[in-house]
Amino acid sequence: MTRLASGTVRLLIASCVGAVLVSSPLLADGRTVSKDVGPSSALCDSLAKGTAAWMACVGQASTGMADEELFYAGYWLAKNGQYDKALGYLTLAQKKDERVLTYIGFATRKLGLVDEAMPIYERALALNPDYAVARAYLGEAFLTKGQPEQARIQLSEIARRCGATCAPYADLKGHIEDYEARASKG
Repeated sequence: MTRLASGTVRLLIASCVGAVLVSSPLLADGRTVSKDVGPSSALCDSLAKGTAAWMACVGQASTGMADEELFYAGYWLAKNGQYDKALGYLTLAQKKDERVLTYIGFATRKLGLVDEAMPIYERALALNPDYAVARAYLGEAFLTKGQPEQARIQLSEIARRCGATCAPYADLKGHIEDYEARASKG
């Protein structure tokens, strides 16, 4: 495989990432729902996320990378359990939109820093109250803190904003059911 210059890789990634985290399934009432679908890069997506080959394709986190590149790498690293590395990319993004903040919160929470993650999710929701992925992860954080009633409030908000058929609703509902099953066993 030919190794491309870092700037070329960044340019290719930035030009391919465009529709990050957005798919637009239509609900019966005509609303669209965003789904937690990973961002794509035609250049690096054929490689297993988080592997050495993928990391070489993506490049090291740097302030010279475009926000889309930083999010692409941070998202996939977080989803693959490499939370410290994910934060290395996500925190460098100049534009802290709801997606970036949500995955900073996700990685922070997964590192066991739940109290620190909560206000990050709140900042994401302040930017976009309809961002159901942030609400689902905030609900999971409440479960981690032993506050299922707060998680149910987030579940209701997700249902109100995107319906009971959207992926974030199903994900959080499953986490709440698991939490309640564990709590009933005692």
